[in-house]
Amino acid sequence: MAEAESEAEETQEEKPKKGKLALILSLVLGLVGAGAGFAAVQFGAIPQLIGNTAEVKEKPAEPVRDGRNVAFVPLDPIVVSLGPQAAAKHLRFVAQMEVPEENEPVVAALRPRVMDTLNTYLRALTEEELREPAAMLRVRAQM
Repeated sequence: MAEAESEAEETQEEKPKKGKLALILSLVLGLVGAGAGFAAVQFGAIPQLIGNTAEVKEKPAEPVRDGRNVAFVPLDPIVVSLGPQAAAKHLRFVAQMEVPEENEPVVAALRPRVMDTLNTYLRALTEEELREPAAMLRVRAQM
């Protein structure tokens, strides 16, 4: 019996040692992985694998300053239900998109996609979000 008790004590002592070893090993491997990731990003190894985004070959669009070369593409009105607990039952949305004049035909052709995206976004809004003082700025920025 004494032998059985001593064996049971030895197995109980070995289990915590294995658990501690696994914990220490996982911490060390985690730190090594984090350090390698930091070094890869810091020294530029990651952009070389993905593609260097710093070298953009296309010229960015110039901002419109004088307002003479812009066009306004009208969007169809949207009526969205706000939900059963809202004081107002529906939200009516009418807008026009300001685009460079040369892009007006392209944007007009993509109007159904724009409308679908706006409809999805407006359905996700709640009445509380629309009542906030900065709601108009936030909604405009997200659209």
